[in-house]
Amino acid sequence: MNRLAPLFSPLLHDARARPAWRALLVVLIVIVGWFAFGHPQQPFSEMEGGDKLNHLLAFLALGVAASFSLAPGWRASAQAAAGLLLYGAFIEAVQTQLPHREGDWQDLAADAVGLLCGLLLAAGLRRASGPAKAYPQTPV
Repeated sequence: MNRLAPLFSPLLHDARARPAWRALLVVLIVIVGWFAFGHPQQPFSEMEGGDKLNHLLAFLALGVAASFSLAPGWRASAQAAAGLLLYGAFIEAVQTQLPHREGDWQDLAADAVGLLCGLLLAAGLRRASGPAKAYPQTPV
């Protein structure tokens, strides 16, 4: 990672990159919603536990994008996590009303695990990519 740090560090630390991360987060939220409310046939759905894996991977991606779209710090990450977890609960509540879907609390647990993994991955990538002091940290 040290050789790649100059390439990735601006994407992870520079406040000017946050709007791009926010745009990615919006796109990911739309994609997750499309999969959640659409046809139940999804990637990994044929394998045992595949639905939970889908939830974990989706919310891992959401957690990474949310973390990089905000100023570094656990307070901002916790607020983003709370909002995304509410989104996961909303998905499960709506799925109870859809004829071809069913809501499941285990799916919400998989969302929470994926979200935690995503936030931890983002924090680790920020730390591994070098110091943030060389980039503007204006609150955006």
